[in-house]
Amino acid sequence: MTVAFQGIGIASACSVALGPAFVDVRGRGGVTHTPISVDQVQREIARFDLAVTSARQALKRVRAQIPRHTPVKIAEFIDAHLLMLEDAALVDEVRRIVADQLCSAEWALQLHGDTLVEIFDQMDDPYLRTRRDDIEHVVHQIQTFLHGENPQPINLADQDLVGYVVVARDLTPADAILLHHRGAVAFVTEYGGPMSHTAILARSLGVPAVMGIHDITRYLRSDELLVVDGESGTVLANADDAALLYYRQRARDIEARQRRLRELVDRPSQTRNGVAIRLQANLELPEDIDVAKANGASGVGLYRTEFLYMNRGDLPDEEEHLANYAAMIESLGGMPITIRTLDLGVDKRSSACAERGANVTNPALGLRAIRLCLKEPGLFRPQVRAILRASALGPIRLMLPLVTSVLELDRALAIIAELKQQLDQDGLDYDDAMPVGAMIEVPAAALTARAIARRMDFLSIGTNDLIQYTLAIDRLDDSVNYLFDPAHPAILRLVRLIIEAGNALDIPVGMCGEMAGDPRFTRLLIGLGLREFSMQPGAILDIKEILLEADTLELQRRTEYLFTQLDHADPLRLIEELNAT
Repeated sequence: MTVAFQGIGIASACSVALGPAFVDVRGRGGVTHTPISVDQVQREIARFDLAVTSARQALKRVRAQIPRHTPVKIAEFIDAHLLMLEDAALVDEVRRIVADQLCSAEWALQLHGDTLVEIFDQMDDPYLRTRRDDIEHVVHQIQTFLHGENPQPINLADQDLVGYVVVARDLTPADAILLHHRGAVAFVTEYGGPMSHTAILARSLGVPAVMGIHDITRYLRSDELLVVDGESGTVLANADDAALLYYRQRARDIEARQRRLRELVDRPSQTRNGVAIRLQANLELPEDIDVAKANGASGVGLYRTEFLYMNRGDLPDEEEHLANYAAMIESLGGMPITIRTLDLGVDKRSSACAERGANVTNPALGLRAIRLCLKEPGLFRPQVRAILRASALGPIRLMLPLVTSVLELDRALAIIAELKQQLDQDGLDYDDAMPVGAMIEVPAAALTARAIARRMDFLSIGTNDLIQYTLAIDRLDDSVNYLFDPAHPAILRLVRLIIEAGNALDIPVGMCGEMAGDPRFTRLLIGLGLREFSMQPGAILDIKEILLEADTLELQRRTEYLFTQLDHADPLRLIEELNAT
């Protein structure tokens, strides 16, 4: 009998895989409270120190095994874990808990790890919230050595995993990259989500994955045949012949489709009636540029700079910013890049940023992004000066995140003007005409988009936060994320309002949220007048295939009709009808 499990699908270029299971049962055991006596404290601390040292050595061995042709710079993920193993905030606090609470090293580590995870769970920025994965991976690495086990991933020279589906409680980035290069065709995990590092790597590697199926390692046996559907988030065990026939054919169809899509890379990005549409990439790391180019991106529509602030106790200075942006410009070879200024909330991982933050009940509504930068210009000024200086090296646009009012824009523009004067006095080159734009991602900005557009050179719609704030839900909260609905009439109307505001003032309007890379909405957005899309690189060719066959005049007429029906019919059904004909 076929058994189906449902989790969070991580779709990649290939969203379906079939293969025998390789069940990794490491880390199933829990940690219990074990009291100790005063005279056992030093022994427990010594055990903990030895486990930390062993974990560090094991991670260094893994780092040395990373193949040079890996498409993403996985070493940076591993380096982050190595830094955490040397961080006094982790190590010293566990020692203190052992001594103060007279408990085992395992229990002290579990307590402190849970505290750190809770801190990261409260952060607003989605990228920062995924750093909880790093905490859990490092804690698990140390715990395994405390238990006397060896967590070293199986050496590349060991048993062949070609064609296997790896099933595990969780996978570190190091696990994921090594298992992929040993031939694993899919990942299934008990933990993790769409924005975790393992998910990011799975998409980059083209490996389908399903995450968040609790206790899956207890229900599956090694070598039983599995079907993994990264699009729907479904895992099938003991599938019947009909299901296997269907999924094998689907896998062949996906492979054939990918071959067809690759043929579109060099075709001009324009509609059937000759309207140019810019398809750009959202990037977080400089190493992602090669993936963007391979998918035919015409530039970078959103470059997130937060990673420059991660895993460090100080702040990047102007020269470090400049060196990073200059390297990006050189790698892009003349293609444009839009750099978003710092969008962090309260960064507990960086003491330098934490001093400038504030403890708030709800970080999502607190001091973050442009608010933090205006309150603490010491964060903002070095980055803006570097972006201005980099504008002399290639085509750059500067984008301000989480704008809510024209007053914020006026203050930010005044700082930019002042910094230009400083550069003039210092005799440093910059492009005085560098475009400055605003990211529209809160309802207040959408409703005043025309006033904002009058002050800006361009607008970019950040649909992830726009949907979250408009519908009053946390998209990362499992209990309410089913309400995260890009097709909600309120969202569609706000998007139309923003595009109309830009078009009325002849200001370019782009979109850099996930909605831009969702093929369901491509025709609708083109019909609304959107001409700049920015998305994850892997989605570009799917969107390009649609726009090549689109007629903007026809889509505009049908989109206008859709909005007349928006209050009387299911929006998704209306969108399906728009896509069907």
